[in-house]
Amino acid sequence: MTKRPEEIALLAESGQLLADVFGYLDRLSLIGMSTMQINNLVDSLIVNQLKARPASKGQYGYAYALNSSRNNVVCHGVPSTTEILQSGDIVNFDITLEKNGYIVDSSKTYLVGEVSPLAKRLVQVTYEAMWKGIKAVRPGARLGDVGHAIERHARRADRLPWLGSSRLRW
Repeated sequence: MTKRPEEIALLAESGQLLADVFGYLDRLSLIGMSTMQINNLVDSLIVNQLKARPASKGQYGYAYALNSSRNNVVCHGVPSTTEILQSGDIVNFDITLEKNGYIVDSSKTYLVGEVSPLAKRLVQVTYEAMWKGIKAVRPGARLGDVGHAIERHARRADRLPWLGSSRLRW
């Protein structure tokens, strides 16, 4: 469905607000914080300062403003008071925000403190793979084309000498 200019402007406003949330997270020192503390900060920022709604909260009974996926959790991890971020962790925060009826969704991966070179490379390769998948989206393409582009990039990276026998495990 084609959006009218005023709808695009409202969607852009929602997108800017979500970018502001990630800008806020970018400035935090995450070491020593629980993923629940971060959830609560994000929830408060979205509701009280941005006057928006964390769109995942309440969806299908989900009680949180974000998903937090730390280290070996692939996606949609649940915030926890006992999950404390430490130097060397990789964590992804997936956040949805709704303003004026327009929902935006994004996520960002954070390298917490001093992260190993292998962990940095893992994040770099997965980021590159995401863009390979995005570039595969075009008229006439199929979902399998996207997956193939991502897999091809990951497999090529897996054969690089820096990984040795780790096989993309850090």
